Amino acid sequence: MDFDRSGLIQLIRSEFKLDWHGVHGANHWARVFHHGNNIGQLRNVDLLVVELFGFLHDSCRLNDGRDPLHGQRAAEFAHGIHGDFYSLHPKKLDQLCFALKHHSGGDISIDATIQTCWDSDRLDLGRVGIIPSPRYLSDEASIFIDLAYDWSIR
Repeated sequence: MDFDRSGLIQLIRSEFKLDWHGVHGANHWARVFHHGNNIGQLRNVDLLVVELFGFLHDSCRLNDGRDPLHGQRAAEFAHGIHGDFYSLHPKKLDQLCFALKHHSGGDISIDATIQTCWDSDRLDLGRVGIIPSPRYLSDEASIFIDLAYDWSIR
């Protein structure tokens, strides 16, 4: 699972348009990564895809409000830098890009890795005053709702 984590983060930070410490910034990504890692271990999914999702999913936002194309831009960005900071098998790159593109649509996926990515982001909805709904989470993610909400609002 080796990849150039620090190089990737430096690139993202240099191109990030929003407040690094804002609602869609690095603190949010760290919580998404943490949630994804915990859920991913329970579900036995590809943890590299989940980690990359955590760093990339909001990296191409233009604002903190409604930005319906930010997932598409993130997927294009991830595909474009593939091979520079990480190298995934084509199927895994497809999973990552699909998860990025569709992460804010409210969908549910039968692909455990993709759903884990979405779960990890949804568990951090507390940062904007929303308690995550188990309806949009895997069973494994649902057990973390209260803990994740408490962490999000601190």
